[in-house]
Amino acid sequence: MNRFVVGVPAPDFARGIVVPRDGTALLDLPRGRVWTVGHDTHEAIVTAAPAGEGGRLATAGHCLATAAERQAALAAGRDGDLAAALRLAGSHLTVLSVGGETWVAGDRSGVVPLYWLEDEIGIWWSTAALPLAALSDAAPDLVWLLADLAVTGVDFRLGSAHFAQMRRVPPGSALMLREHAAPRIVPVPAAGRPGWSLADGARQLRETLTVAVERRAQRLEPVTCDLSGGVDSSSVACLAVRERPVFAITYTDARMAEDDDVLYARRVAAEVDGITHQVISGRDTAVAHFDGLDAPEALPLTDLPSMSIGVLSVLAARLAPAASRGSAAHLTGRGGDNVLGTASSHRVDQFLAGHRGQALRRGSDFARAVRIAPWRAWRQIAATAATPYPRALARLADRMTATPLPDDWRPAPEDALAWCSATAGARWLTAAGRQAVADRVAARVPDAGAYRAPGALHDRLDLEWMAAEHATFDTIARQLWHLPIHAPFLDSAVADACLSIPSYQRARPGMYKPLARTALVGLVPEWLLGRQTKTLFTTSVFDGLAANAPALRRIVTGSHLAQAGLLDPRRATADLEAAIAGAPAPLGNLHALLVSELWLARLSTATARAAWWQPTALRGGAACA
Repeated sequence: MNRFVVGVPAPDFARGIVVPRDGTALLDLPRGRVWTVGHDTHEAIVTAAPAGEGGRLATAGHCLATAAERQAALAAGRDGDLAAALRLAGSHLTVLSVGGETWVAGDRSGVVPLYWLEDEIGIWWSTAALPLAALSDAAPDLVWLLADLAVTGVDFRLGSAHFAQMRRVPPGSALMLREHAAPRIVPVPAAGRPGWSLADGARQLRETLTVAVERRAQRLEPVTCDLSGGVDSSSVACLAVRERPVFAITYTDARMAEDDDVLYARRVAAEVDGITHQVISGRDTAVAHFDGLDAPEALPLTDLPSMSIGVLSVLAARLAPAASRGSAAHLTGRGGDNVLGTASSHRVDQFLAGHRGQALRRGSDFARAVRIAPWRAWRQIAATAATPYPRALARLADRMTATPLPDDWRPAPEDALAWCSATAGARWLTAAGRQAVADRVAARVPDAGAYRAPGALHDRLDLEWMAAEHATFDTIARQLWHLPIHAPFLDSAVADACLSIPSYQRARPGMYKPLARTALVGLVPEWLLGRQTKTLFTTSVFDGLAANAPALRRIVTGSHLAQAGLLDPRRATADLEAAIAGAPAPLGNLHALLVSELWLARLSTATARAAWWQPTALRGGAACA
């Protein structure tokens, strides 16, 4: 069962209204009702105002606020400070009903999204798109999926969803509903002050991350966690063990064993009291990337295409010890790279802020890392700084339709310093596909003027991508192993604390994750915070591609995007064959294409209306048709 919350209009439930199948009524509203599906009782909470005072506050998901904090937020909402209620600790949906208005918001990272549509009955909203797609018979938006694959630096999720007829509330905004008024999308101010110094943000990060981890460990038992040996998951494990003993898991394989992750993980487990540690080896479990993709109909159902589908067998091996212990919460370091680090384009933000010499010196560091001449990085930093985002989008749209990209085309390394650019997957598009994507890029131009700093934009887009990936990972783990997955770094308050710091201050030459080193001193071993390396998994991906080549070829040659005339399967297959042979290839784009095609195949039965909805009963007991 997928886990979601849905708002159904019309409290009198006139003929024709349906309710979610297996749903539980959570909250009655002036013009509707809120239902939860798949939530435990402790995950869906309603707080009512004291007698004589109006207003109700409901949350669904992982709300970590205390009862007193919830009452204070509700009181603030009645007094007009709606942001206080919509910024409670955790990662969850919030519904605030005060003064004849209903405010609905997901979390600020995008782990809990919010979709909505309007029909003749009223406004329907949900934290999942699939139930609304089934309700409205909406088809998947193939161009949305294609654009997400072919270009980077473009916010296609701003207001739009991956199904036709459906809209999305951007993370950090709320859907405001009022009787006899059109729905409004209202931005909610972040908890942090824009332009915080690294020291100010670090103090806030220390507080919010401690709350995010320790309150989970206090309330949920037993707790398990990842312990990769990296800064992110190790920090979460160290904070959790302050509250209760934890069981920690490190996954490795024949290729990764050559790196130093396991050494760091073993040292953390040995030096931090309360951690029971187990290392899982892919060599022993005989699993590989892209195992088990022969039968799409048997795969877990997710709301979006999920990169986790490509590593199902690896995840199963890694999480088996946590599932066997009946873990109530498996804590991960997901999102740490996004909020503690920053995009390569932070150098442009630094240039725009007036620190030009420092930005160009960092440009030289970038050039050295990607093996290009420094002048290429300097030229791109200056060009991006001189180009408004709307103009950059318009130019990208023009380039998409100008001429077909050659078979051997690859993005230039310095494209990472641009506002937006084509990915290696853009070569796979047909003329119709290029035109469709160009039209979507051009459609973003009118809304792009508010963006001034490419690094900040890219950090936000990367965060939302990771949040969506985490949400699908959690869905998969709950479906297959009954294991809730948590990512404290993606909690709203944690993300706000980090992203309130200018992007270029979260990066320091010669220092890995300086924000973590400043914020977590005394909570995490100092030698760990000083770690400078990060393990890459490229070689393991090549092994999985080769081992599962027949199934992967079938997926690409039977492409739904190709059948729609948007993608050239010949070009995509050529890149797949190169990867299978261990040659240079766009691995990330291939992975995304494969899971997108599997998701589209899974949709053939996933959006049947009866799978998600059932008729409600009229007064007197007769069922609605």
